[in-house]
Amino acid sequence: MMAWLFALATLGIWLHLMFGRGWFWLTRERDDRNEPSDPETWPAVVAVVPARNEADVIATSVGSLLAQDYPGDFRVILIDDQSDDGTAEAAKAAATVQQAADRLTILIGKAPPEGWTGKLWAMQQGVAKAGNKPAYLWFTDADIAHSPDNLRRLVARAEAGGLTLVSLMARLHCATLPERLLIPAFVFFFDMLFPFAWVNQPDHAVAAAAGGCMLARREALEAAGGIESIRREIIDDCALGRRMKEQGPIWLGLTERATSLRPYLTVGEIGRMISRTAFAQLKYSVWVLVGTVMAMIVTYLAPIVLTLFGHGLQQIIGAVVWAMMTLAFLPMLKFYRVSPLWALALPVIGTIYTGFTIASAVQVWRGKGGMWKGRAQAITGPDA
Repeated sequence: MMAWLFALATLGIWLHLMFGRGWFWLTRERDDRNEPSDPETWPAVVAVVPARNEADVIATSVGSLLAQDYPGDFRVILIDDQSDDGTAEAAKAAATVQQAADRLTILIGKAPPEGWTGKLWAMQQGVAKAGNKPAYLWFTDADIAHSPDNLRRLVARAEAGGLTLVSLMARLHCATLPERLLIPAFVFFFDMLFPFAWVNQPDHAVAAAAGGCMLARREALEAAGGIESIRREIIDDCALGRRMKEQGPIWLGLTERATSLRPYLTVGEIGRMISRTAFAQLKYSVWVLVGTVMAMIVTYLAPIVLTLFGHGLQQIIGAVVWAMMTLAFLPMLKFYRVSPLWALALPVIGTIYTGFTIASAVQVWRGKGGMWKGRAQAITGPDA
């Protein structure tokens, strides 16, 4: 009886995922498809870059911003969030090399007040420095590099669609063995949780964004309450996406115009990246955690167990579901240019991610939740 329950449950889950979640697995929402025409005028933009101990990548990141071929007024504000590795000096040197020091402003950030996460406080200081002149604020991480045309295409899309927020899921580093195993699945699971097609539908409740590259209409951001309205959020990009969608349509898609400079050499490094926010996504609830773990077991482990150890129709159902999840994973693997054979390992990958989720809860319980650059930022109290 139990085997039949697992078989029917896993089949139902994957039928829903493949046909009832906005066709997320097809990876159709990309910034190089259906590109809009250039606007008649190019509005002013200020890039806001929070940076804490990013000396190893900041020259490349800032250099890519200063190399944008944007026709309108464009400036970059880097907030050095109390770095102790020479981040500000490295950024300044990069601007000097490109003879663009006049377009780069470096702020030495202050310590975050109570109730603020460090990154959001850094962003807040950058927004305040930008003032009321820019029509758009371009939030980007200090470890992201951009192609020279990225800002042009972001603004063109925002202007053509009257969008309050355009966000791109930066292409993550995917060269090492741990990265090939786990990184495409990270984006796959994110798209599953927040189907991009639904995010991009103005009348759909689902909203999200990807923090590595977010172009926000300044007036809409102010109307949404500004960065202060999300000051406690660990998953700040999705929180901002929700706020901005209340003001108007938003857009989220995959891209190759923004790429992460940060490699992940071990499974542990990827696990720490995921564990930083996983329990926050579950609202810090033990019961939701238990339900999530059970759901992950039924979704990813049950098909392989049924296939290998089931009998008759149960075994057939397990094999069919395993084939379905393999098929669903293939487009993301193709986007990341890794072997399609990794799709067969999705049950194992899902199990590893379950472990990361449990580890996230343990970190919060130990007072180390939301760890970012040496700061534990998870806020789980009544005002969270």
